[in-house]
Amino acid sequence: MAEQQLRFDYHSRAAHPALRPFVAGLMGYAYRGDPPELHRGLPSPFLTVVISLDEPLGLAWPGAPVEKFHTLASGLHPAAVRIGDSPNRSGIQLALTPSGSRALLGLPSSELTSTAVPLDAVLGRPAGELAERLREVPGWEERFTLVERLLLKAWRDEPAAGPGAELGWAWRRLEQTAGGIGVQELAAEVGWSRRHLTERFRREYGLAPKVAARVFRFEQAVRRLKQQPRTKLADLAAGLGYADQAHLTREWNALAGCSPRQWMAEELPSVQDRTGDQGAQSRV
Repeated sequence: MAEQQLRFDYHSRAAHPALRPFVAGLMGYAYRGDPPELHRGLPSPFLTVVISLDEPLGLAWPGAPVEKFHTLASGLHPAAVRIGDSPNRSGIQLALTPSGSRALLGLPSSELTSTAVPLDAVLGRPAGELAERLREVPGWEERFTLVERLLLKAWRDEPAAGPGAELGWAWRRLEQTAGGIGVQELAAEVGWSRRHLTERFRREYGLAPKVAARVFRFEQAVRRLKQQPRTKLADLAAGLGYADQAHLTREWNALAGCSPRQWMAEELPSVQDRTGDQGAQSRV
């Protein structure tokens, strides 16, 4: 068995069918040795929930000090967050859609933009009790089932309204086109002015539609490099509609805080240990 496989265990499961519009996947991680000193939580179209199974997770937003969390819920963000400064070795991570934020957490994703809060701040005491129970359960499948029960209860007990038809349409179009649709065209499709769409979109999701489009395209770039790390960056840029490789690199520096080559050198080997990665990219 390769050294990298000994260092990092990764487990995943598709969410319960009723949760799939809201949860892109359930993931469990466990480092058998020390976790890496550096890990970037990259921007993506998903919110993140993490429940630590041992030490609290250290997290720092750009320009801010490290905060530590036993559990957290974090929103969309247009710049990478630093993960580390913590001996955290295992936990469960969920990728929530913005619809999941309303349905499961009871709030629009904009309320968590570029921030993180303890999970019990949005789900109440049951979230804290869940974290304690998860640490007593040895198997990943049992842990995932316990998490799903909490989410299903939250969904059924307090059904929340969706973001609205126009905003839901705009989000799906960005998703379908991987950020390849312009804001003006998007506004025309929903029948709003560009300014009105931008204001309403930001109020719901926390990011302007133009920024969200950049995040969708960036996520595609990350996904392709994970799947095919030998891809030439010039080909990647051309395939995703960047003007050229320099444009791709500028976007990586803006969103990830480093060039794609630096990210690949520093983090891609451990990312590739994640057998069965479903594409719900790691934010935290």
